[in-house]
Amino acid sequence: MEAIVLYPIPAIGHLISMVELGKLILTHHPSLTIHILVAPAPYNSGSTAPYIASVSSTTPSITFHNLPSVTLPPTTSSHHETLIFELIRLNNPNVHQSLLSISKTHNVKALIMDFFCSYTLSVASNLNLPGYFFFTSGAAALSYFLYHPIIHKNTTKSFKDLNTLLFIPGVAPIPSSDMPKPFLDRNDKAYEFFLDCTITMAKSAGVIANTFESLEPKAIQAISEGLCVPDGPTPPIYCIGPLIAENKERSGTQNEGEAMLECLSWLDSQPSQSVVFLCFGSLGLFSIEQLKEIALGLEKSDQRFLWVVRNPPIEKHGLAVSAQTDPDLDSLLPEGFLDRTKERGLVVKSWAPQVAVLNHDSVGGFVTHCGWNSVLEAVCAGVPMVAWPLYAEQRFNRAVLVEDMKIALSMNESEDGFVSGTEVEKRVRELMDSESGNSIRERTLAMKDGAKAALSEGGSSRVALTKLVESWE
Repeated sequence: MEAIVLYPIPAIGHLISMVELGKLILTHHPSLTIHILVAPAPYNSGSTAPYIASVSSTTPSITFHNLPSVTLPPTTSSHHETLIFELIRLNNPNVHQSLLSISKTHNVKALIMDFFCSYTLSVASNLNLPGYFFFTSGAAALSYFLYHPIIHKNTTKSFKDLNTLLFIPGVAPIPSSDMPKPFLDRNDKAYEFFLDCTITMAKSAGVIANTFESLEPKAIQAISEGLCVPDGPTPPIYCIGPLIAENKERSGTQNEGEAMLECLSWLDSQPSQSVVFLCFGSLGLFSIEQLKEIALGLEKSDQRFLWVVRNPPIEKHGLAVSAQTDPDLDSLLPEGFLDRTKERGLVVKSWAPQVAVLNHDSVGGFVTHCGWNSVLEAVCAGVPMVAWPLYAEQRFNRAVLVEDMKIALSMNESEDGFVSGTEVEKRVRELMDSESGNSIRERTLAMKDGAKAALSEGGSSRVALTKLVESWE
């Protein structure tokens, strides 16, 4: 039997995207089998096991292979990405072994790796397998990624000290301070890893991107024309998105079933397009001070809202890299807030069924951390956004959403990243009740139609998928 092997990083957002890619390949090419290599997570952000179990039971053509644990060296880098790169580097012998064992019973046609897995391209080459990268963000970020080695050569300063606009092919000029966080300090270990990653990506058999042509035409054209890798060949780019997991329960527990029911039945009782939804991804957390400001802003805005609140971070970096308990809302939010807003607001603990909420008729706006999966989910639901980036490449995504795509308003933070209640009130009002809010709503609805067209028979993403599969023949 012919098989495609997928190798995601263990972060749940990346794993879900990779599984969706596997399902997409199977939908149009059911004779293939999909094998997914699962590396042990280098930090505890909640278990992926229940999700993997549910996929295994519903999609028998996808087989998961758990790779053995590896011991990570101590790191001084403050970026959680450093741990992932170390994990991938040390896992190469295990990946090699797994590919050999799968090859005993299957004809392996290709290895598709998460873009973090740059160290693994050499494993594919040693086994004479074509190695592809799956880029889980958009084409603008991919354009930057491929172009980064050029920017690196042309400057000696760190982005955090540059204070200038960067010109990336196919993307509106972006402040150097908006580059992905691990790229800001060129003396950091994370920067070194990512530089290697950007150089290696151009050497692959192809890059698969979770985006579609009508969403990012300029960036896709710039990459295709070779402008991002001026000193060598650009690998083929396959834009096969939007890939979205329809029901993204994190663990399928009873609590999540109840949360789903609570959110959707509350939304059923609200007027059409009247509710703003606030949700900040699987890793994003806020301090108590920041939660209180959001509450004050929502209360003053007079808008209806559905807000997912999680416990503040225990460590300083504001990422949920350890398992979370449910928050005690009364101790986190201003006194009396829940009571005063109960007629027009619902605060839910820790989790909400994001795709279902965004697609509900009552939801008219989305305050988001700009994680790419969330952006695509909003686009496919036709819901305009307020962009409030927290980590990874999200500041970059905000610049693209606001300046290039014009489907989001920008939440403006102070130097240290803090956002005042007044700013929250202002942006939520502007999104739900202003000319500029209406104009981005119309553009988002047009993008929703574009997404549908890309995925339909003869659409750009369907054509790209066919080309990808033909490249394995």
